Amino acid sequence: MKGEAVYAYLQHVPIGPEVYAKVKDRLGSEPLAGLVVHLALRKPDDTLTYVDVWESREACDRAFHERIHPAVFGAFEEIGFQPDGEPTREELEVVDVLEGDATA
Repeated sequence: MKGEAVYAYLQHVPIGPEVYAKVKDRLGSEPLAGLVVHLALRKPDDTLTYVDVWESREACDRAFHERIHPAVFGAFEEIGFQPDGEPTREELEVVDVLEGDATA
């Protein structure tokens, strides 16, 4: 991973942990192709901010089209939520990627 081109962004989303759990349930346990890391961070107002790192923008866009948007829109329909468009992605420049040992 280190030294390779990657695509990263920060995105503030108008949902809380309960809706996020519904989206994750709809995504299932199969890993998203091309995803390096996804962080869902709770803000003080109980909404979330995502920080995502993908192998490429193309992998990210493909995952959104094929899996993420269907899961999100399904969860929104379930709770009767109609967002006002998609939250913008603030693209980030990746300076370095440090890989740790999550099994330690």
